[in-house]
Amino acid sequence: MPAATTEQLATLQNTTVVVHPLVLLSVADHHARSVSRTSTKRVIGALLGQDNGKIINVANSFGIPFEEDDKDSKSWFLDHNYVQEMYDMFRKVNAKERLIGWYHTGPKLRASDQEINDLFKRFVARPLMVIVDVRPQTVGIPTDAYFAVDEIKDDGTETLKTFVHVPSAIEGEEAEEIGVEHLLRDIKDSTTTTLATRVAEQLASLRGLQSRLSDIQKYLVDVSQGVMAVDHKIVYHLQDVFNLLPDLADPTVRESFAASTNDALLVVYLSSLLRAVIALHALVDNKATVGRAELEEGGGEEKVKEKAVEKKEESSKS
Repeated sequence: MPAATTEQLATLQNTTVVVHPLVLLSVADHHARSVSRTSTKRVIGALLGQDNGKIINVANSFGIPFEEDDKDSKSWFLDHNYVQEMYDMFRKVNAKERLIGWYHTGPKLRASDQEINDLFKRFVARPLMVIVDVRPQTVGIPTDAYFAVDEIKDDGTETLKTFVHVPSAIEGEEAEEIGVEHLLRDIKDSTTTTLATRVAEQLASLRGLQSRLSDIQKYLVDVSQGVMAVDHKIVYHLQDVFNLLPDLADPTVRESFAASTNDALLVVYLSSLLRAVIALHALVDNKATVGRAELEEGGGEEKVKEKAVEKKEESSKS
């Protein structure tokens, strides 16, 4: 493996890995079928898709037989012949999907990841490694993508193999989005109301924002204390975020925010009133319909009774 230069590292960091929902479902199903809920073992599989340079599209995957010793990280077994056979069969179905890397359910990096990554170099020159957290403890994207590089030391010592983190995103085609919507509809808890669901989603979003802000705070504190080195790219991104924040000290900005919020809440209030009026109208209309039906049924029964009385009188006369 050639040593990675600064330019190559910048190119890797500008690469985006797009993971499709089908891959996440396949990985979750593979883990659920292979590992018990109380176990900490991981599963490993191959990733299929297209490597377009800056964008790597992970569209499909399949599991691989894998065993490792929990006590000794260097003792592991992976059936590479199975990988080749499965890849040949997948290529017959869809020739556009190439073997681009591998995944495991970590949920963190492990000591044997470099050796497994070197094994996958038999199939692809630059294998992608994606860690899929099937039991996420925090709010956010459950995927982390990495590329293996040789880190060059400034003191001229021997290069060190390490993994470079690259950004990842979850995107799907229209058919996948429809399938995910149907799946979420099937697993949706029918006992919770729509309002409760929306509040839970908002709460989860706020928790995710809080975790991101906590990470930023921890990074800045570590940099100020000299624990971590300054990364100017991160500082530039933070500066862009701060520049986008509104100046709430300006009274004009506060008034505009208040006016916009009041307008939005007014629409919500009027919509709630209109919805309540329509519901009351439907209730009154339903009550009136039921009353008319009861009157008609009562009138019909009286007519039937009158006819029965007339028949009895005619029979008694005869």
